[in-house]
Amino acid sequence: MAETDLENHLRNLLKGSKYLVVVDDVWQKEAWESLKRAFPDSKNGSRVIITTRKEDVAERADNRGFVHKLRFLSQEESWDLFCRKLLDVRAMVPAMESLAKDMVEKCRGLPLAIVVLSGLLSHKKGLNEWQKVKDCLWKNIIEDKSIEISSILSLSFNDLSAALKQCFLYIGIFPEDEVIDAENIIRLWMAEGFIIPRREERMEDVTEGFLNELIRRSLIQVEDTFWEKVTEFRVHDLLRDLAIQKASGTNLFDIYHPRKHSKSSSCIRLAIHSQGERYHSLDLSNLKLRSIMFFDRDFPNVFQHIDVFRHIYVLYLHINYGGVIPDAIGSLYHLKFLSLRGINDLPSSIGNLKNLQTLVVSEDRYTCQLPRETADLINLRHLVAPYSEPLKCINKLTSLQVLKGFRCDQWKDVEPVDLVNLRELSMDRIRNSYSLNNISSLKNLSTIRLLCEAPEIVVKRENRETASSVSKSITMLLLWDSVLTEDPMPILGMLPNLRNLQLIWAYKGKEIMCSDNSFSQLEFLRLYILVDLETWHLGTNAMPLIKDLVIERCPKLKEIPERMKDVKRT
Repeated sequence: MAETDLENHLRNLLKGSKYLVVVDDVWQKEAWESLKRAFPDSKNGSRVIITTRKEDVAERADNRGFVHKLRFLSQEESWDLFCRKLLDVRAMVPAMESLAKDMVEKCRGLPLAIVVLSGLLSHKKGLNEWQKVKDCLWKNIIEDKSIEISSILSLSFNDLSAALKQCFLYIGIFPEDEVIDAENIIRLWMAEGFIIPRREERMEDVTEGFLNELIRRSLIQVEDTFWEKVTEFRVHDLLRDLAIQKASGTNLFDIYHPRKHSKSSSCIRLAIHSQGERYHSLDLSNLKLRSIMFFDRDFPNVFQHIDVFRHIYVLYLHINYGGVIPDAIGSLYHLKFLSLRGINDLPSSIGNLKNLQTLVVSEDRYTCQLPRETADLINLRHLVAPYSEPLKCINKLTSLQVLKGFRCDQWKDVEPVDLVNLRELSMDRIRNSYSLNNISSLKNLSTIRLLCEAPEIVVKRENRETASSVSKSITMLLLWDSVLTEDPMPILGMLPNLRNLQLIWAYKGKEIMCSDNSFSQLEFLRLYILVDLETWHLGTNAMPLIKDLVIERCPKLKEIPERMKDVKRT
């Protein structure tokens, strides 16, 4: 729809109705002037709320309106926030505390400034280092004697290592307010060559450490976690603006804009965000292009540009469901990262991508077809795809570390002895019965997820006899919809390194038994939708390290064991 048509459509929808509309993050009064025509005033008590960081925008939006100014944190609240974000409060001697209080006071109650300052000082050791930070900030004191927030953000950025700077700047390539998948960014950083592993360390572990350091410095904000592991995060608008500003100075990436885009851009990475924009000025003939990320599902005929993709390392593509990938994709020999959303069929030429490290094919509620040539991707480390047909010779993928979307009925035909690096296995659509016998040969497996679909699932008896040998490195286990008829706890309690256990509709019996000395390393236990569970027996020495317990929708459970009543419940 054209802007005028959209305005009229919205106005007609609201006409005669009593409505409340929130317009978030308005930066200019001109923006509100162009929006307000869409909101009819029917004199019936309707309200429009505008949020903005700019006081003049709020004051000029409507001379009949009310401006509510959000208060800043008090000095006490500011200091409490600073200390909560500081990594080691005990290392702060009185002289350092005095310095810190001076700096926190100058943040004038602005939470973002406080947490970034705390993250910066957490990585500075000793009084002299903290004094240097204060000296730098005091150079940028403005007239009202507060610290300009941009100087704190810049100082924190400048304190990063060269590799970590690249990782932080790269986050700016994502659209504003995007919730970013942590595993996704880790794989992208690896493919872009930002990470150089140290000695025998796994590249994934080093990269995850980089992500965690950005979190500790409060340069990114955790959105969601799973068993203490960050799964999603965001970046604050001001920090994203900083990343884009710094990145433009180094030509790290370019974000396409139809009115501003330069055909002579020398950036090697390009992102396309806007929906419904015109692409007449988009020039992909730049032979230096190494990464291209399409966030616009309506981009016209992406693969008409396939010839200029031949040198790229990263192709990140979200298109409308049913898109077709041409055979020519097999000519992108340098690809290390390929993410395809909206695709349900890949050509056999995919097997030519011998440098590919990550292949992600995803579409909610749909499955995809992977050709047998996928097994020729000898450097593949992460395969995430809900594929529906058996992938023969998967044991050829000896570099594979993460396998998600695998159908359990396919696993019975797998000889996994050569999958020596596999650390995470997720199987879904389990139907009828399953056996995990051959998983015991996966010596590095640390995480397994089993997602079941059928109302009755039978675990074969041999599983129970071999469970204690099913990879001694297992630390996380999730059973979902398995509806077991026999108590799984006696076997699960034998896993020597299990730290996290989650049972979701996993058991239909009336009681569970956790015997003495079982679950010796368990820290997190989640029991969801065990609708028939009535009794929980807990041995004296069972679960000695438990620190977090969640029980939801277990309506018949009469009581929890006495010792569990003191455990934190989230």
